Amino acid sequence: MKEMKKLYSPFKDFSLLLKNAFDIILGMCVLAAVLPFFVLIALFIKLDSNGPVFFKQQRVGANGKVFYIYKFRTMIVNAVNVGAGLNIIDNDPRITKMGQYLRNWSLDELPQIINIVKGEMSFIGPRPTLEYQVENYTPHQRKRLNMKPGITGWAQINGRNNIPWEERIELDIWYVDNWSIWLDMTILFKTPKVVFTKDDVYSSAGISYDFNGSKVNKKGTKDNKNE
Repeated sequence: MKEMKKLYSPFKDFSLLLKNAFDIILGMCVLAAVLPFFVLIALFIKLDSNGPVFFKQQRVGANGKVFYIYKFRTMIVNAVNVGAGLNIIDNDPRITKMGQYLRNWSLDELPQIINIVKGEMSFIGPRPTLEYQVENYTPHQRKRLNMKPGITGWAQINGRNNIPWEERIELDIWYVDNWSIWLDMTILFKTPKVVFTKDDVYSSAGISYDFNGSKVNKKGTKDNKNE
């Protein structure tokens, strides 16, 4: 995929440098602190099912740059070629027992701290999406690529998976247009409630959406992506 030209405004550059420095410093501290926890999770994953501990997949980051995102594996090996493919449904049989636990508490996302330390992601930002999704973005929707993707973001605390992709993209664009350090702090402090209450882990009312907002006839699709 062809990378986009950097679109940050000069006015925001200094604040963005602070954001990036905060991400990397905090990311290294958090990574060091959770390493024993990583080992424990890895052990449980290996005991629960055959396959690698980590799942990695190409995603599109800031300015269209493609990178590999890291997660704990929560599904059977080669799950993308089985069942619902890139979609994930409620009670999906491809999800392992340990994987279901990790997903319920969003612990499968923890390895993305590695992506943060590498400078590919931020703690706060639009969720990283797949290349085929970005290829179908309108010029307006591509504005969500103007900032690094995050582990959590404005869309995650305002509906998570219970809103269609098109609406999530608009929330991400609003975040990019209105970004500030204080907005990041607001998102950071509101995220634990979303995680611990497990709000909107799967979409409600038995209706899911693809990234363009069209209805998908699969009950409870999560994030419209494999893993």
